[in-house]
Amino acid sequence: MKPRGNHEPPSRYQGPDSHAVQRMFAGIAHRYDFLNHVLSASVDRYWRRIAVGKVRELLGGRSNPECLDLCSGTGDLALALRRGLKDLNAAIVASDFCHPMLTRSNQKIEAAGYSPFIRTIEADALALPFADSSFDAITIAFGLRNLEDPYRGLQEMRRALHPGGALVILEFSKPVIPVFREIFNFYFRNVLPRIGAVLSGNNGAYEYLPSSVEKFPSQSQLVELMRSAGFDEVAYRNLTGGIAALHWGRRTHG
Repeated sequence: MKPRGNHEPPSRYQGPDSHAVQRMFAGIAHRYDFLNHVLSASVDRYWRRIAVGKVRELLGGRSNPECLDLCSGTGDLALALRRGLKDLNAAIVASDFCHPMLTRSNQKIEAAGYSPFIRTIEADALALPFADSSFDAITIAFGLRNLEDPYRGLQEMRRALHPGGALVILEFSKPVIPVFREIFNFYFRNVLPRIGAVLSGNNGAYEYLPSSVEKFPSQSQLVELMRSAGFDEVAYRNLTGGIAALHWGRRTHG
């Protein structure tokens, strides 16, 4: 499917102010990894392994793939990509627009001995500093809903992919199991923000999280948004009852 040009995509979601997001993540960068693992009971690690497995599947055994991890934060998915695609000799670019997060990412990459294979670039996902058709695969984990214009971000991701290249999105989503959904939503809206505020010292960041997830498109709406941005072979998989979802698609033509 070709992009729809100037036509408004379905379920256009207007994201938060980019400067506010940048300041928010800068304020919690020092506690970000600890909070992620504690508040998710480390299930976020499992989700990233699933994402890496999907990237590997979509690459189809291609050797020396060039991969871009957008909104890379402190580098957890970039590191997981290198580990999971090591036998393919994957080269990873980890990009984020929040300098303190990238500083932490660089420390982790160096400690893992992956500096020759993962390079970090401070950049805005809505205006990527890469030529057209630069990457075999692009990933973005828990970052799409933070973009000021996710549709524009998807178009940029498509532009940066080789024809035949794949996009894999890991994002919080809408739980699909009725009773579980009610329990989780209570925790997400009422308990998690309080714990997050105490542990991080930042009230706003963990109030923003459930609010942003609630406003973000559902699983099926995100499928349509990806298609409208020009991706083909779009599909998704719910993770942990739909708390998160993995979406993927390809750029199949020029």
